[in-house]
Amino acid sequence: MSEVNSTDVPAAGFFNLALPPDSAVVDARAGATDWASAKGVLMGAFELSQQAARAGAPIVYLVHSDDLLGRRGAPSAMVANGLLAAARTAAIELARSAISANVLAVGDDTPHETAVQWIRHLAQAGGPTGELVHLDQGHLGKALS
Repeated sequence: MSEVNSTDVPAAGFFNLALPPDSAVVDARAGATDWASAKGVLMGAFELSQQAARAGAPIVYLVHSDDLLGRRGAPSAMVANGLLAAARTAAIELARSAISANVLAVGDDTPHETAVQWIRHLAQAGGPTGELVHLDQGHLGKALS
């Protein structure tokens, strides 16, 4: 398995701690402000996901929980929900190869170390795939799929 580098799309500070070298982590917590920036984030995620799939590496998309509910604008909602759809589709397509793809949704109050711990967990071989994991309480009482 060749190494896949994690990326932050756009820049964020979650990757200061060591992550598995053979995992792809796309940080889309910053969301998007317009269609052009949404397209840039999604294209970057797609390219990294392709690299990960070819390398047999797990994929974790990191999004802001509010974006899944459209609370921070349409472009950010398109990115977060697009990545959720991408993870579920990748999980189906990559199941035979045992490559996982998951989404981790965090809020402003999610402790850094907790999120990194979950990224590591979701990037482990043999773990869940196609799943959305929420680490904040902003989604409580909401009907989410």
